Amino acid sequence: MNRPTTSRKHNLDGLAVALLLGCCLFWGFQQVLVKATIAEVPPVFQAAIRFMGATALLWVWCRVRGVPLFEADGSLGAGLLAGTLFATEFALLYIGLQFSTASRLTVFLYTAPFWVAILLPLVIKSEHLRPSQWLGLALAFCAVLFALRDGFSAASQPEQWKGDLLALGAGMFWGLTTLVIRGTRLSSVSPEKLLFYQVAVSMVTLPILSLILHEHWVFEFSAFAATSLAAQTVLGAFISYLAWMWMLGRYPATKISVFVFLTPVFALLFGTLWLKESVSGGLLLSIALVAVGIVLVNRQPKAD
Repeated sequence: MNRPTTSRKHNLDGLAVALLLGCCLFWGFQQVLVKATIAEVPPVFQAAIRFMGATALLWVWCRVRGVPLFEADGSLGAGLLAGTLFATEFALLYIGLQFSTASRLTVFLYTAPFWVAILLPLVIKSEHLRPSQWLGLALAFCAVLFALRDGFSAASQPEQWKGDLLALGAGMFWGLTTLVIRGTRLSSVSPEKLLFYQVAVSMVTLPILSLILHEHWVFEFSAFAATSLAAQTVLGAFISYLAWMWMLGRYPATKISVFVFLTPVFALLFGTLWLKESVSGGLLLSIALVAVGIVLVNRQPKAD
């Protein structure tokens, strides 16, 4: 039986804003969490574990709710493509964390909205930004750069440029994943099936990459590492991504994507708290500028 089609909304409502804030808050924390866990669990192996767990959780979720995952609906090719792009994004991200700080890497990762904002109108004509919205997007990104200025001005770590380039590549692949989702049959499949394509492909490919990289697999985790992997799996790869896929199918991608600018700010906040570093006035100013950028991007045009 086909699922009823849900009408799309042209603007973000309270539910969407709340979900976006919750996702960005956790994703900012997750960057620091992954970085802290690398000392015990290799990065790509971490990613492989989280997506194995997420695939199992999602399969159980769909079985309980009666959501079909394997029916023929013409989305297989696009789903495998989106899954490959998604897996590549996380491979680059987790490897990059070995060479750079979590906050510095995050700002490069979150160039993804620019790929979406620039390229999506070529695929879907109704998705475009007005001049004021472009201003909001630019303002938010500049605010993030300002918040991370200390990281850019500090003496570079050895091979830090590798982390920068890997994160920039991860941002590009994230943006391309969004384009594939919005411009193909994936835009009409259930959020659960959309996420299943991505976590299942990652579950298959990331362990292979981990072996190719000669990572040491360990299966005796400390309490911290076990908690970290559980949080990355349940809250990160399952709940937050399912919510993100649900929103992509119902709200404008350009307006959703601008919210991800909050994630680097949250990452810096959590990194500061974790490392007992002080919060500067510049950071608070950056958060305010990000908020202004979000308001500009989501501002509705005045009626003629």
